[in-house]
Amino acid sequence: MKIKLSNVRSGDTERRSILIENGKIGEIYFDNRQVAFDEVYDLSELTLYGGFIDIHIHGAVGVDTNEAAPEDFYKMAKFLAENGVTAWMPTFVPDSDENYRKGIAAIEELMKIQANEPIAQAVGVHYEGIFANEKMCGALRPQYFKTLKNGDEIAQIPRLKNGAHLTTLAPEVENGIETIKKLISENWIVSIGHTKAETGILDSAFEAGAKHLTHFYNAMTGLHHRDVGVVGWALTNENVTFDIIADGIHVHPKMLKFAAETKTPGKVSLISDSVLPTGLGDGDFQIWGENISVVSGKTRNERGSIAGSVITMLDAVKMMLKLGFSPEDVSKMASANPAKLLGLENERGSVEAGKRADLVALDADGNVKLTIIGGKVAFNDL
Repeated sequence: MKIKLSNVRSGDTERRSILIENGKIGEIYFDNRQVAFDEVYDLSELTLYGGFIDIHIHGAVGVDTNEAAPEDFYKMAKFLAENGVTAWMPTFVPDSDENYRKGIAAIEELMKIQANEPIAQAVGVHYEGIFANEKMCGALRPQYFKTLKNGDEIAQIPRLKNGAHLTTLAPEVENGIETIKKLISENWIVSIGHTKAETGILDSAFEAGAKHLTHFYNAMTGLHHRDVGVVGWALTNENVTFDIIADGIHVHPKMLKFAAETKTPGKVSLISDSVLPTGLGDGDFQIWGENISVVSGKTRNERGSIAGSVITMLDAVKMMLKLGFSPEDVSKMASANPAKLLGLENERGSVEAGKRADLVALDADGNVKLTIIGGKVAFNDL
């Protein structure tokens, strides 16, 4: 199928046309040549972005990734597509090895189904907090934390046949630096999080290959003028990147703006960190073996901790646009940077000829009007 997007604005004010064919972005041109198309969409009042990529998401619309069957993941992927997400990393909180195996099997089945479906594409898996600091556990369950002792703990973590493998860990845990080295040697992407590591340990973690931080500010030591903390270390190391929950609850909007401006939008990724109630409104829910309440869009577990968010990547994008970031910078944070972190930048993350046709068009209020995934229309509200 050939699709033409006309009057496209992406990255500048000049209007152009985009040819989509065989699932990829073809020509991007300025003239009005007469070419036969199966479908034409006029984006004259819209802004086109690379499809959003959510690297940290625990659930939505009643689905919990730790408990999801393939059909549950499909339901989530459809919801995500409606909200501009074209690729995602199902994210597990610490759990039993048996549940990990079930979850990986379900993702594998989803990957078979999604290949020919215009739904948000699972591109890997994110294990959050298998190796974490119990004192910084947040909503995670420390009874399932692991430590590297005999060397084969990492090999025992269930893996996908294909896809990216990301894990969030605290480098100060027992044998933490060796754990990072082992993970990197086995092609894992390592992100620092749920940590109170001192600067020296963070430097060692960076040298070992951990160059990204998970949900910046949250579940890590903050910035103080006499104590750099994890936050200060990240802001002062120009080669470190991080992701951040832009819901205005996990991080105050002023601090969101400060972090993104200080680090620069080229080194910040937006995440949802969303959980099961996302898309369902306020109420009481059972997640991860405990009761979680959602009141005015804020989650809280029985221990009084924030237990993930109930936003989508679209909400995060709207927040950053509201804070004054340009569509070009927001596109980096929502699309290009996550793609680069996962090693998918040659395939996804921007509106460029030759890349997958994973695209989302937003109106002036930041609402999704069109989502295209793999060259197929996933959502149309034009």
